[in-house]
Amino acid sequence: MKFDLKITDPKSKARAGVITTDHGVIETPIFMPVGTVGTVKGVHQTELKNEINPDIILGNTYHLYLRPGLDILEKAGGLHKFMNWDRNILTDSGGYQVYSLSGRRKINEEGVKFKSHIDGSMHFFTPENVMETQRTIGADIIMAFDECTPYPCDYNYAKRSMHMTHRWLTRCINHLEKLPYKYGFEQTFMPIVQGSTYKDLRQQSAEYIANSGQQANAIGGLSVGEPAEEMYAMTEVVTAILPEDKPRYLMGVGTPINILENIALGIDMFDCVMPTRNARNGMLFTAHGTINIKNKKWEDDFSAIDELGTTWVDTYYSKAYLRHLFAANEMLGKQIASIHNLGFYVWLTREARKHIIAGDFREWKDKMVVQMDKRL
Repeated sequence: MKFDLKITDPKSKARAGVITTDHGVIETPIFMPVGTVGTVKGVHQTELKNEINPDIILGNTYHLYLRPGLDILEKAGGLHKFMNWDRNILTDSGGYQVYSLSGRRKINEEGVKFKSHIDGSMHFFTPENVMETQRTIGADIIMAFDECTPYPCDYNYAKRSMHMTHRWLTRCINHLEKLPYKYGFEQTFMPIVQGSTYKDLRQQSAEYIANSGQQANAIGGLSVGEPAEEMYAMTEVVTAILPEDKPRYLMGVGTPINILENIALGIDMFDCVMPTRNARNGMLFTAHGTINIKNKKWEDDFSAIDELGTTWVDTYYSKAYLRHLFAANEMLGKQIASIHNLGFYVWLTREARKHIIAGDFREWKDKMVVQMDKRL
């Protein structure tokens, strides 16, 4: 991976950069659609590529390990070939998914023993075997195996967990050195800063992660229920320590407003299930606020879904038609809403990039935050 930091905004810490990997260029800041099990839910790869047009998408180690399993992925030649996607992929290590299994897992120094949510079978994840799994999946960017702490979280638990995440990081790095790439292209490894919402722990973790000398760095353990102000405070603490010449990825964030505020704090990469999950519940994000398309007020509104027209669905279908699809529980409604929301999220980060380059990001961001904080 190569990262070129092109410009930093004079009135904030926002940055515009370019990441280059063996699968192409990623212009930052970037929103990465989540394709957990090798699909961005409800969206064809052709629509993903041609309409939503992200430079990179996510897959998930935990889910892909369970289904379709590593044998199938290896026979296919890796996830890119299996899902027919020729751009960048990042895989999350599965640490967060295992964390969310709470009652079905046991954590110790060696790793995590957990029950599959599919059939109840027992599995064991260690830093070493998760690195092997991610080599087999074959994403361009692979994440460290970490422990994600809940919110709220006791200080001593957060501290113990952070130190274990650091020890696991050393094991990940040592093991990766012994594992050659499987499919002829490079994989970039990203460590993860933890420390819950405790400033001193976040500082310690950021220093440890920065000193590990990897090509890019991530911030985990946020967007797990803490107030937005605490998230921003922790991001600010960490970005002050992480090296400027490497990409910074804030995991699992967030609403469009969260994304803009964190771009202003120096974050380059984002992912979140919100655009697709909320879409399936009838919530649309727009530059002027959110729409609950199930509301009766849209029943006879024959205007376009979104005049901005980021994707083809925005001007092809009306609000009244989309509301009808949700009322009739037609799956097409969820697909249309998913394409719209993903298109909007990708547009938002690209627009942010344009304003960083133009030098007026701060003014644009402040205006957009007010605009988007409305229910239409």
